[in-house]
Amino acid sequence: MKQLPRSWDAGANLIIGNRIPKDYFITKGRGESDITFHAGSYHLALKEAGIESYNIMTYSSILPGVARLVKKPQSYTHGSVMETIMSVCNMVGGQRGTAGIIYGWLYDKKTKQKYGGLVCECSGNISQAETKHQLKASLNELYFNGYSVKYRLKDEKIMINSFTPKKKFGTVLVGLCFVNYLYPQV
Repeated sequence: MKQLPRSWDAGANLIIGNRIPKDYFITKGRGESDITFHAGSYHLALKEAGIESYNIMTYSSILPGVARLVKKPQSYTHGSVMETIMSVCNMVGGQRGTAGIIYGWLYDKKTKQKYGGLVCECSGNISQAETKHQLKASLNELYFNGYSVKYRLKDEKIMINSFTPKKKFGTVLVGLCFVNYLYPQV
């Protein structure tokens, strides 16, 4: 077996752990098009949300304890990567679409220290009231199936966006968008 050069030795290099999303902002948008979803109404929803020039990547639904809400940056590099927790609903003209996100923070019951957060998304051809109900039910399901013994869930926030497009295609979205990261050294 071939040996790695000495420069590949862990003692000679910086080793970092998984990066940790830190600051985030919340945005929402909607768009409609007579052409298509992806390069039409979805892009226009991203434009209304102010994130159309990013390359969007989506995460699952966990917030690190260090994460904090900030204002949306005024500028960014065209084509840079925007990692998000996002709810998106595509619909056809005349059909209501709704997208929503709920998140809450977990605090240690003994120490009262913030542990981290849980986020849930919901989207579909449903009312805002039904979206809110589903979001709360989803968050409670996560909480009571893995976190409720040790942590208390508090400081819940809900964001919902809904509309009915007049054109052939419509998209509505809500996004929790990360702007920077911590890189722990291992």
